[in-house]
Amino acid sequence: MKPTLARRTVLAASLAAATSLALPLTARAQALKGGRLRVAILADMVNFDPAQFSSQNFPLIKSLYDSLIEYTAEGQAVPSLATAWTIGAGNNSVTLTLRRDVTFHSGAPMNAEAVSATLKKAADPKAGKNLFATMATVKDWTVVDPYTIRLNFSSPMPDKQITDLLQFISPIDPAGIADVEAKPAGTGPYVLAERVLGQRVRMTANPRYWRPEKPLITEVILTVFSDNDAAAAALESGSIDIIYGGASRQALRLRSAGYQLIQGPGPLVQVFRINTTTGPFRNEKFRQAFNFLMDRQAILQVGYAGLGEVTALPWAPASPAADKSYNSTYAFDIEKGKALLAASGLSKADMENWKIMVNGGDPSSAAISQVVQATLAKAGLNVQLDVLGTPEFTTALLAGKFNALFGGIGNIQKFPTRVTTNSIYRTSKNPVLGDPHPHPAYVAAIDRVNQTFGSGAEVKAAYDNLNKAMVEAAFAIPTNTYDIGLIVAAKNVGGIVREIDNMPVFRTMGFR
Repeated sequence: MKPTLARRTVLAASLAAATSLALPLTARAQALKGGRLRVAILADMVNFDPAQFSSQNFPLIKSLYDSLIEYTAEGQAVPSLATAWTIGAGNNSVTLTLRRDVTFHSGAPMNAEAVSATLKKAADPKAGKNLFATMATVKDWTVVDPYTIRLNFSSPMPDKQITDLLQFISPIDPAGIADVEAKPAGTGPYVLAERVLGQRVRMTANPRYWRPEKPLITEVILTVFSDNDAAAAALESGSIDIIYGGASRQALRLRSAGYQLIQGPGPLVQVFRINTTTGPFRNEKFRQAFNFLMDRQAILQVGYAGLGEVTALPWAPASPAADKSYNSTYAFDIEKGKALLAASGLSKADMENWKIMVNGGDPSSAAISQVVQATLAKAGLNVQLDVLGTPEFTTALLAGKFNALFGGIGNIQKFPTRVTTNSIYRTSKNPVLGDPHPHPAYVAAIDRVNQTFGSGAEVKAAYDNLNKAMVEAAFAIPTNTYDIGLIVAAKNVGGIVREIDNMPVFRTMGFR
């Protein structure tokens, strides 16, 4: 379907009401009070670069930076640093109008040149980090005037894919780009006051913040706790106000004890990742058997205390590509799995010539790997677990040196092809499957989704084709959603919003 030739402009004025839905200031209407917010986190930050989109950095990104646009919890795009954006004829470009009253923490103006410098960093394969893959669709950009910039795409992009890109970009002060890992350089509601490596980060309210009302919370202290139990004890004793990023089982216990539990709209999906270049996994029928050999309900219960949903596809429930019928079509069925194993023509020795690599530092992954090991034994496959420490596991994961493992994937609540920002789903330069991609039907299905515009039957057909290609290629077997960035809060904490990526937004919070 050809993209419309009409130009579409989103104006701040027309979305003023919607802006409050994204990261609302309605907390003010609740007569909230300010003060010091004490937050427990379970891992120290990686660095202060907003392009380092690691979950450990989530408590910092919306505190120290603002993105070009934002999403409501329902995925509606609303203005932020960009007051308006115009999608060009043919969906080959987008032109941004920037706010004129925003400065970086240094006092330097946030303008088109600053956005240009951030785009240059994002397009660099080393400096771009998690933004680099998303920037692959950007051909170049033009600074039209001090507060207008146009991004040009290498091929037409659907509207939602464009806004996903804009929501992902947080401008960095050009003077601070070189040192941004060690020193934040954003426009956000808080500035860095102190960091003690491995112990805490302290942030104070930005006196020059551009939003109409400054944050009620004047100081945020992020304290690194060694484990969930220690963080829970601190919450129950009143020495902290919030736990961010805790485990499901502990969060459910605290909710039962009367604490607030907030689940965000951006869960991860647990995926059994398969290296189809190794051992028996080169055989398609053998791989397809795993669509039926995953006891998804048991995995969800053992790994995440049932907090989530089973899924045979890699989408959050709100994704336009989600299709719950796959959950019944590919429901746990040992007999169907055994039939496909037999149809593979592989010998028993060949079928058992591999291991499940396990992150020994992640109790959930370890538990669900044991569930799968036991299930496979019932299907006649005796498979070993290769338990590694977290550093060794991470090294092997990033290098694609494994047979199979469990790992979470993100961005599955946004435009469907954002799934390709995850390593196992990349269509090029895939660190596990290599180049050229060994599953061309999947690559073609991703391209079809990217080239199909609108919201009618053609779009649905493109999504259906992608889902079919995924389960047939079977290089990644989804099992369940699970929450990242769970917030457990004391009763007196108000103004907590559900951010699209499950990042905490301290600027809206206060005390009742």
